[in-house]
Amino acid sequence: MEILGKKVVITGGARGMGKKFAVDLKNLGAKPFVVDVIEENLHVLKNETGIPGQVVDVTNEKGVESFFEAYTAENGAPDVLINNAGITADALFIKQKGDEIVKFPFSNWEKVLNVNLTGVFLCAREAAFHMVKRGVKGVIVNISSISRAGNLGQTNYSATKAAVDAMTVTWAKELSRYGIRVGAIAPGYINTEMVAKIRPEVLEKLIQNIPRGRLGEMEEISQAVQFILRNEFFSGRVLEVDGAMRI
Repeated sequence: MEILGKKVVITGGARGMGKKFAVDLKNLGAKPFVVDVIEENLHVLKNETGIPGQVVDVTNEKGVESFFEAYTAENGAPDVLINNAGITADALFIKQKGDEIVKFPFSNWEKVLNVNLTGVFLCAREAAFHMVKRGVKGVIVNISSISRAGNLGQTNYSATKAAVDAMTVTWAKELSRYGIRVGAIAPGYINTEMVAKIRPEVLEKLIQNIPRGRLGEMEEISQAVQFILRNEFFSGRVLEVDGAMRI
């Protein structure tokens, strides 16, 4: 795919990696449009970069349907969807504190699955619907994670990312007949706001376990997105960008 002039919808795109994707693609001549749940971040993005956006809750079916209907009516179907929106709510499955045994909170499970799994499903479904309806041979890029293999304290997050991988392969097989490609990227530990929240002593231990000896940079994940968009034979696979780290 030639990136120049392509319409790109990016979820969770008002900050962090999503913002990096949007800015880099704009600089390459694409037409990014960002959706996010934090209106203030969207305003900052628009003021800083001129990239338009809209408040959309990716977990709300009607809201996602309405957004893609309105977007397509105004701009045509998107050429690219980058399913970037995601959250964490970590906890141990079972944790003993003295005589008390604490269970993994169901609320943590539910909210992470809603955003990281249901949100990815809904946005990809609507993007694919409008691509097929308008005859657009587009690309869907899902953001997975190194944690897809399972990670301590991340029952919910790991489950969603493993599921995202499975959906990526399934959609690539189903949508190929329409000329639509689907791929995913599984980043390792990247220098983002989310990783910055990790306690320094814990982060240092993590870095020691990365064979490359450092965190990844958002630029390196952005380059992976661009590779998937440009490479017409890439579909149904997960691109690992993790500095050779394996959890």
